[in-house]
Amino acid sequence: MSRTTASAAPPAVHTPAAPVREAAADDVRDLTGKRRVAFASFVDENYLPGFLALLRSLALSNPEVCEDFLVLHDGLRPASLARIRALHPRIRPRRVDAARYDAYAKGDQNNYLVRKAYFLLDVFRVRDYDTIITLDTDMVVLGDLSELLRLREGLAAVPQFFYGTHKLNSGLLVIQREFLSDAFCERIDETGLAGAYELDKHDQGILNAVLDGDFVRLPARYNFVKRRLSGDKPVPEDTAVLHFTGRHKPWQGGENGYAEAEARWRDFHLTEREFQDAYLALPGAKHPDLLVHLGTPYVHRTGEVEAARRIATAHIGAGHFEEAVEILRAVRVPVHDAWPHEVLGHALLSVSRYAEATSHLLLAATSPHRAPTAYSRLAQIAWIHHRDEEAHAYAGKGLSVDPTHRAARIWHQRTRHAAPGASLPQQPEGPAHEQLAHVAFYMEGQGNAGDKVLPESVRLALDADPSARRWHSLHARRLFDRAALAEVNRRRGLVIGGGGLFIPDTAPNGNSGWQWNVPPEHLRAIDVPVIVHAVGFNAFDGQSYRHRRFHESLRLLAEQSSFFGLRNHGSVEKVRALLPPHLRERVRWQPCPTTVTRHLVPGWTDPVAREDTILLNAAYDRAGLRFGHDYPYFLDQMARAVRGLGALAQVKIAAHALDDERLAHDLRRTHGISLPVLPMYDWDNDEIRAAYAKTRLVIGMRGHAGMIPFGCGTPILSLVSHPKMAYFLADIDRPEWGISVHDRHLADHLTEAARTLLADHAASVADVHERQRALWEVTRANGADIRAVLA
Repeated sequence: MSRTTASAAPPAVHTPAAPVREAAADDVRDLTGKRRVAFASFVDENYLPGFLALLRSLALSNPEVCEDFLVLHDGLRPASLARIRALHPRIRPRRVDAARYDAYAKGDQNNYLVRKAYFLLDVFRVRDYDTIITLDTDMVVLGDLSELLRLREGLAAVPQFFYGTHKLNSGLLVIQREFLSDAFCERIDETGLAGAYELDKHDQGILNAVLDGDFVRLPARYNFVKRRLSGDKPVPEDTAVLHFTGRHKPWQGGENGYAEAEARWRDFHLTEREFQDAYLALPGAKHPDLLVHLGTPYVHRTGEVEAARRIATAHIGAGHFEEAVEILRAVRVPVHDAWPHEVLGHALLSVSRYAEATSHLLLAATSPHRAPTAYSRLAQIAWIHHRDEEAHAYAGKGLSVDPTHRAARIWHQRTRHAAPGASLPQQPEGPAHEQLAHVAFYMEGQGNAGDKVLPESVRLALDADPSARRWHSLHARRLFDRAALAEVNRRRGLVIGGGGLFIPDTAPNGNSGWQWNVPPEHLRAIDVPVIVHAVGFNAFDGQSYRHRRFHESLRLLAEQSSFFGLRNHGSVEKVRALLPPHLRERVRWQPCPTTVTRHLVPGWTDPVAREDTILLNAAYDRAGLRFGHDYPYFLDQMARAVRGLGALAQVKIAAHALDDERLAHDLRRTHGISLPVLPMYDWDNDEIRAAYAKTRLVIGMRGHAGMIPFGCGTPILSLVSHPKMAYFLADIDRPEWGISVHDRHLADHLTEAARTLLADHAASVADVHERQRALWEVTRANGADIRAVLA
């Protein structure tokens, strides 16, 4: 069937939810279903000048785009590859199998250009990507390519009129995974070897013969051929990709009658320095990888402070804090230039160089524009060092400049007990020798609902009394100093648990490299049993631990621990892989205690009746890592899904954090759909659990928007945008309850899966209880081992 437009909706399907694919431990994208997108070109030495111009044009016309770029070649020189790599941070060279194409029937076997015209077909043998966009090396990109990046169906190209019929022009192709297959390659080979195609059209002839018109039609602006501009016509304003077809190429002297077109090509015929200057001078947002790649040599060459600040900010966003410090240390920042001082202070804070960070943040605070953020970070440093009165004062200064500043308000609230005259009630602690010390992330105020429930759940898994009588609280993000060490060593033991504490960019510090801010010398000095309980390895797809500090800290923690339990087998495998062989078997599975809530909460009773509701949660932290290019698609699919789900029950938004309300706002703004919002970030633990226990189904994107309702006995579906969701579903042997946010037919799969679970709700609840029973047995057995250690 011939597709007619790039924006045609996918056909309706009514099949069971597509399960999250099981994958190798080192490829979490196979768990999240995140689309892997790449560009590709065939490049040889003769066409290298054209390709370099193409790379520059792509960056300058689409500064926020930075995908892998496959460089297919049959023997580029090392110096040529070096020139290519200088322009793009994600070059992936791939040598073609030239002999395969030499066997094809051709119109002219002796013309080297004809021979190499077939080599681009090697892209169909790539298996590492879901979408590949091919570009001929005699093209330049002049406009936005985001529409191509969002395509998800078929093989797309611009049609051209040949001999009375429209056929694709292979200069630009958008190829989806179903065509990146052995079966499609067999059809290409069969056609090429038999010569059953228009021989003078080379690779394009083969594709047209194989597809026989069955391709997605793209607008002409995505492959606007030079021939349409004969007579020095100007390039149309909406041209996205200009293609210099024909024998005469711009880098070879060009051709008469195409002055306007060739002037556009020369815009991208730049030296390396000119290209860096042009990219850095572009207004608006830039992809952090491109900014770092092109901006770092620019800063070392020019010493420009503003560029260094932007690059440092990109490093911080990627969790590369040492690199952020280095780039700003490479320039001379004037005393009065507040913004770079603020960014440098942030980077230094993130690597625990607190005294230096304080100096730079105080300089930043002299500017009214930067003062609220600078004061909030100064409050954070003081709070980390247990100086709450100082932290409260700093936060107050930030609010005096900007009363709406969120971070300053959070620190002001968190330290309100230290305000002059404050007398907040304190829960009395029991005798130290009867207590366990507990390191966790303690969420207060309008914080993530899952992070509120977690610490209490960890305590209930080990003691029926979660109160201060039995537990001494230590916030993971505060410095574990000598005083904290002394308090721990007075207790029966130390429990570490209550969050995905292994994550590189949340509460970064230079002491451990993960969320617990513990210097190694203090970790070594703990002389009571150390229990790591249901901690998660929470790195997103695209994140990694780059620095040695985390690996050293992790190894030391494993050595010191009497029990080392991680909340899913995926985390177990990830952490074991980072440890030396003799420590790997110490790491064991301890399910998150929120998943067995019914067995932990004293006096728990299952609901006699449930509300006829479906609770829906979406997460927006690190949206780029969650959605990639697919957020508009996700939103459209959720609109369709909500309409379908609304026929099954009333749909409400369960907002674990303030940012989670964005789904409600975006659905109303773009689709006219209004949904009630449950502000769980404002609720206490009992309210959160009660809401999840009495609904019929929960569809969640956050980890604990799945695990908490599951623990309350409620059927769940997971919108998978993070590997931890797939890890949990694999542990309970229900991968079909997970649907990737990138799923091609997300709305249909989600609605059908919900319909299936709700059709026999009692059976679905019984299945949850059965899955939960296995987790409870593991938790009970581990609890017995832990109590033996503590005894």
